[in-house]
Formats: sequence, structure tokens, C-alpha cells
Amino acid sequence: MSDLLITGGTLISDGRQEQADLYLKNGRIESIGPSLSHSGNTRVIEADGKWILPGLIDDQVHFREPGLTHKACIATEARAAVAGGVTSFFEMPNVSPPTLDMERLEEKRAIAGQKSAANYAFFLGASNDNIEAVKAADPTRIAGVKVFMGSSTGNMLVDEVTALEQIFRHAPTPIATHCEDTPTILENERLAREKYGEDVPFQEHPNIRSREACLHSSSLATELAKREDARLHVLHISTEEELDLFTPGDSRITAEACVHHLWFEESSYTTLGSQIKCNPAIKQLSDREAVRQAVADGRISVLATDHAPHTWEEKQGTYFQAPSGLPLVQHTLLLMLEMVKQNCFSIETVVERACHAPARIFDVIDRGHLREGYWADLVIVNPDAETVVRNTELYSKCGWSPFAGERFSHRIEQTLVCGISAYENGKVQEGCQGQAVEFAKDRR
Repeated sequence: MSDLLITGGTLISDGRQEQADLYLKNGRIESIGPSLSHSGNTRVIEADGKWILPGLIDDQVHFREPGLTHKACIATEARAAVAGGVTSFFEMPNVSPPTLDMERLEEKRAIAGQKSAANYAFFLGASNDNIEAVKAADPTRIAGVKVFMGSSTGNMLVDEVTALEQIFRHAPTPIATHCEDTPTILENERLAREKYGEDVPFQEHPNIRSREACLHSSSLATELAKREDARLHVLHISTEEELDLFTPGDSRITAEACVHHLWFEESSYTTLGSQIKCNPAIKQLSDREAVRQAVADGRISVLATDHAPHTWEEKQGTYFQAPSGLPLVQHTLLLMLEMVKQNCFSIETVVERACHAPARIFDVIDRGHLREGYWADLVIVNPDAETVVRNTELYSKCGWSPFAGERFSHRIEQTLVCGISAYENGKVQEGCQGQAVEFAKDRR
């Protein structure tokens, strides 16, 4: 690793903005200060007029490997991540076979150790019958324990109360939950079929994956966490009612919002249809505005993507055939910055929710901040240059985006992962290799 000096930029970290230089050595931030000196063989990046942010830590992605690699794989989606300013990702366990024990998780770590341009970590999945694997998990090697308290595939749905109690009692790490109530959803599907047959319009998705289904399940999760004194992180909040379950500053029970729930609302189904079909569903305008406000006031602690690519052909199916999920990771930071421009929240809030909070909540070691001694994961943003989304410029394997044609008000100039340039001049740099994210030992 060569030494690197970044000069003249505005650093945004830890709730403040300051103009300072960054000196990077051996992959870490060696020093921060004005007018730093350097030797003749130090590479210099002039960042005058640019913003320098910590690299984003996306705590929820689906990279589809192993078993679903016709949709995506760790290599392609990690490239999309660094192109979007995401330097670390936590990947979910609903692959094939599902990640229900440490052996499967280590297999994924090995793949990422060879092919991921971004730093990587993986969730261990919970099921109705793998409590011993959850108990035995190494807390330093997993992002957390993922519980699908709602519809899922294979053996990933946890719907037995006794199993949930055991998971919440014994998980050695934070528990991340997908909260939707399956019986409610199944009844709503029955009613939709009764009304429309198999030709259900996509506008019905928020009625089928309803607000009641979300609130019922999220309420159960928070109740269990309090009863068992577990650390709980509720993923992708989509309704106004759920926000009452969370308190700003609570370090034990936290919540996440995803960029698509902050950007789209129910009228978007008219033009985008299956492209924005996701679970939980994108709901009403009032829900979007309430979740945006919760990001600003701290009831929502984390911003993430739930990046979940499917092929374009798969997405062309009818309502019950088209899978849920959309590709997001390449444009997540641009979306957040666009909402800053719309005065939804401040850029300092974006950095807190997308960088600092994931590191704090999941006990990440030496990432998520611009601090001396930390790994040099950072992104340089030009606030005065636009980005037009074109499918021909996507890195995600699926090759499409719900934002195609969208014009964003900022441009990602460069992404560095552990001090190495992973993305610059509009291109992912060949040969960049991320590291395994390290976690503290005591995480209960």
C-alpha cells in the first residue's frame, strides 16, 4: 500500500464539517489536519470543493451467493457497492442453501475473501430448529443473527413463539428482524385473489403486505427484546405506526429505514409496478414522510438499502409471480444526498445513520468514522456535479435499476477501501480487495 494524501476537502464526520487534509498509511488514517506535509513518493489527491465522508456501512444486502447467482453474486454486487460509496456490507442468510450454521457462513466469507471489492460480513440465519447453532456462533465473525418474523423461503421463517424466545434469550450478538405477520399476509392474499383472481394489480401490494402485518410483528419483536434483554435491530421500517416503538438514543432497541421507503410512495406503483415490489411494501405518502422525519429525529437509527436484485425477466411476471426486491446499492448515497438537498435531513445526519450508527450498533472495530487510526474507508463526493442513472453503467449483475433516467445532484468521485482506490473516474478499479469486517467480542 502506498502512502496517500488527500488535500483540500471538507471532512464530514462525527457531527461536524471541517476543511482538513487526510494522510493515509498502510490502509489506515495516519493523521488529520491542515496543510499536512508528505514525502515525494506520496500520491496526492486534490479534493478542493469536494466532500469527504466515511464509507457507508450497509447493514442489509442480498448478494444471492451461493445458489442464486443467476441474479447476482458477491463479486458483482460488491463492485456496485463501491461505485455507490458503500465500503462495507452485511449480507443476509436467505441464499441456497441458507446460512444457518457457521460452516455455511465461513464458506461465504471465503468467497468474499477472494472476490469482494468491499469489506464484508455475513448474518447467521435463525430458524425454528437451529438454536444450538445460534448459541454456538462466534460473535467476532458474524454481523448478527437474522430472524425472518414474516414470510420467507425455505427454512428461514421463524414462527414458533418458543423458538423466538430461545433466539432472543441466547443470541450472542444483536438480532436483526424482518417483521411482517404471515397469517395476516396470507389472509390479505386470499381476499385479493377473491377480488382480482390471479391478475392482482401491483398497487395492491401495500394492502396485502399491510401496515397491520408490519406493526403486529414489530410489536412482538420489541416485546421479546425487552422481556429477554436482547439487543434488537428492526430492519426496513415502512409505516408511521411502527415508529412509536422506538426512542431516540436507545442503544438496545433500534430501527432501520431503507432508501426506497424514503424515496417512493404508493403512487409510484402506477409507473414502476413490479420494479418496486418489495417486502415490506412501499406504502402511503404519509408513511414516507413520517419515516423521513424519524430519520431526522433519531427514532430511525440506521439508513440502508435491502439491496435485493432479481433478473429483469423475473420481474416481468404477474403480481404473484414477480419476486420482491430491487437493486439499490449503487445509488444509495446519491439518494440520501438528494434528500439532504430536499431538506429532509442534514448531511451530518446521513453520515450518522449510514456510517457511524451501523458501526456502533453492530460493534464494528475501527470503521465508520474519519478518525486517526481507523481504516481508510471513505468516499469523495462532488456536490456540484450531476449523475444520470443509465442501465449501461450499472455494476449489479441484474443490469436494471428503478432509477433509470433519474438525474441526481451529486457525483461520487472516488471510493477508497482500506486506503486503496476501489472506484474512481467512473470506473471500479480492478484488483481492489476488501477485508472481513471485525467485530468486538462481547456483543450481547
